[in-house]
Formats: sequence, structure tokens, C-alpha cells
Amino acid sequence: MKKKQMIDTAPEALGKERAVLVTVERIGKEVWQLVDRVEELNRLAESSGVEVITNEVARRKDLTPNYLIGKGKVEEIAEIVEDSEADVVIFSNDLSASQQNNLENIVKVKVIDRTQLILDIFAKRATSNEGKVQVELAQLMYLLPRLSRMWLHFQKQRGGIGTRGPGEQQLEVDRRRVRERISKLKQRLDEITKQRELRRRQRERFSMMTMALVGYTNSGKSSLFNLLTEAKVTAKNQLFSTLDPTVRKRVLSNKQVVLFSDTVGFLHELPHHLIESFKATLEEVVDADILIHVLDMSDSRIEEQIGAVKDVLKDLGVDEKPMITVLNKSDKIGNNLEIERIKRHFTDPVVTSALDGSGVEELETVVIEHIQKDMEDVEITVPHKYFAFAKMIQENGSIKEQEYTEEGLFIKARIPKKLKYAIFKQLKLTK
Repeated sequence: MKKKQMIDTAPEALGKERAVLVTVERIGKEVWQLVDRVEELNRLAESSGVEVITNEVARRKDLTPNYLIGKGKVEEIAEIVEDSEADVVIFSNDLSASQQNNLENIVKVKVIDRTQLILDIFAKRATSNEGKVQVELAQLMYLLPRLSRMWLHFQKQRGGIGTRGPGEQQLEVDRRRVRERISKLKQRLDEITKQRELRRRQRERFSMMTMALVGYTNSGKSSLFNLLTEAKVTAKNQLFSTLDPTVRKRVLSNKQVVLFSDTVGFLHELPHHLIESFKATLEEVVDADILIHVLDMSDSRIEEQIGAVKDVLKDLGVDEKPMITVLNKSDKIGNNLEIERIKRHFTDPVVTSALDGSGVEELETVVIEHIQKDMEDVEITVPHKYFAFAKMIQENGSIKEQEYTEEGLFIKARIPKKLKYAIFKQLKLTK
């Protein structure tokens, strides 16, 4: 039997879709300011490639089960859609299948929510097989409870945002087949996780210290990562420019070799099932020895973004890991007095600019200081046949004394604890 192919429902020929954005303000219940939530929804929409026609705000004390917002506001939006000839309405909140259906019956165009918009951006950014698997899994998990509605309305859809990426399987697909596909994707992710585990064990064998760059999306992580490692990771002024993780080596000024990893940016109220789908990617964060939290110090929402990042780190169970705070994009501030004022709100932050390279040497110094906290002094004679261990000590530690003897190479050094334990275990020495 011929294997069924996934269909791309968003050909470039479709051009830009025109969108009406609707930010729902729950009176007295929002953590972020309304203006910030409106701006972020705009940036998400623009990152997905749509043309934003207008922004509408729907203020509600309580959300409604039928439309999320009041019917009068929905009818008002329908008039705006008709007058502007918009193609899609995008809501800031997640919608149930019935709410999407009810809204579409009134506005007469496609309606999607914030999660679907994020999934669309992820689909656009994913380049590796791993990234594409994770995106498709997240899409199908989102679609599964909405199947009864989606299959009725696919024929009326013209593709575009919310349907990009691996696409949907043939229209008559049922829940059983979707669940089967989800199961296969999870198996594939398990295989990816095992492959990562093998690579991680290989790294642990060589006992390199690992640093993971984390932060809110568009904080400049990838630009800083490129500067630190001379990598060529895509770094653009847009949300989620980096989706697939990248790991690179850097030789520090003290000759120690460490690994830096760049990871997907976090977001305010990042849907939980997206975190679940992307855990294979986020394992680089889980396994890191030290986290480098990169902040855009020029962003007025810096406090809210810190909270969003901490929420995700807590979900991953890594919020207690050693962390270095980096205040990036200092070039956007310019005023030294303002930079100093912002610094006072943090404990021992490093100020950098990935644009002009300032602060990178200071960041390296702080990284070395953090590494030193996790190192121990050791005196060991490495037998000649285990010379690879001596090389690992030289690359990952600070050599104080070494001398060739009949038994092997005597080394007095300060090395990472995990390297010490690994070598002592292999040589069957007492720790």
C-alpha cells in the first residue's frame, strides 16, 4: 500500500493573510498590562507572516462558554472583518472547538487562537527532522479534541496561518488514526531522546562543563551564542527565530573547554502541551551544569519576562540550578546611568551587547568563576595506557604541576568534580 503523504496546506502562492487581532482583557485577572499583551500578539502575528489590519480589545469580567467574549462584541468584529476584507481573526486566548465554530459562524472567516498561532510559527521555523517531529506532535495534540469541528471546516479553509507545517492528513482521518500518528511521533521522540542520551553520556565521558542559554524569545540569545562560539545560528529580530537546539564548544581564557547550548526562547503563558512536546529539545536545559539567563535590558516588560522564564524553568524542574544573569542589548540603552540603574535590580549581573561584542570577556570571567565553584583539587598519577585521561584533565582543569614518572604522568590540578569522579571510577581509585 502506498504510504500516505502529509499535505502542505500553506503554499507561498497564497500570499499574506490579513488579520484582525482580538486581545481579551479579563478584568482584574491579568498579570501582564493590556498594552504589552496587545503588542506581543501583534509580534506573534507578524512573525507568522500575516498583515495586521487592526487590533480589537474585548474586556470581560467573566469569559463566556459560547464565544469566550460577548456576542455583541463578536458581531462588531464581524462588521470589521467584512469592511476590511480580513481573512482571519486571531484571539489572544485559547478557544475550545465549539467556541471556534460559533465564532466562525458569525465572523464568516477562519478563527484561530494564540496556541494555534504559536504552532504555526514553530512550523515555519523548524528545520531539523527533530524539530519537525516535535511541531507535528504538538499540532496533532492540539487538533485531537477539535477533530469533529476541523474536518467539517477544512474544505472552507484556504490554508495559511494555523494550517502551515506538516499539514493535515487526508480529510477523512479519524481520531484513531490521529492517535496512532501521535503514538508513532512519541516513539520517534523517544528515539531522539535516547540518541541525545548517548551524546550526553559521551559528553559526560569527556566531562565537559555545559552552559545552556535560556531566556525570553527575542532576548538576543542566539546572537550572544554566535559571539561566544563563532557559530552561525539564525539570529533575527523576531519571535522564535531559533527552534532547534545547537551545541558548540568554546575554549575559555584559562584553556578549559566548555560546551554552550542555544535553546528555544520562552514565552508568557507558553501552552503546557508545547513544553511537553519540546522536552527533547529542552533537555539541553535540564542537563546543563549552569544556566545563562539572557535578558533584553531595553525591554520595558523585563520583570514580566523574568517571571515567564522562571515558570518554564520550574515546569522543567531546573529552577534551582546555578544561574548567571546577563543583561543583553546594552547598545539600545546607551546611557550609562540608566544601565547602572537597571543593574541594581539584579544580583551580580553581566551587561553585554551581542551587537558590538561588549561584555563578552566579563561574561567569560563570570563563567570561569562559576565553574571554579564546582571544582576540586586532585593529585593523581595517570598510567601511560590511560593518557586520554591526562588530556581530559589538561583540557578541563587548571594544571598546577605535572611530571612524567615510571608509573605514568603525575598531575596536580583543579578539575570539575564530575571529571574527577569519572576518572577515579575508571581507574578504580578511592575518591
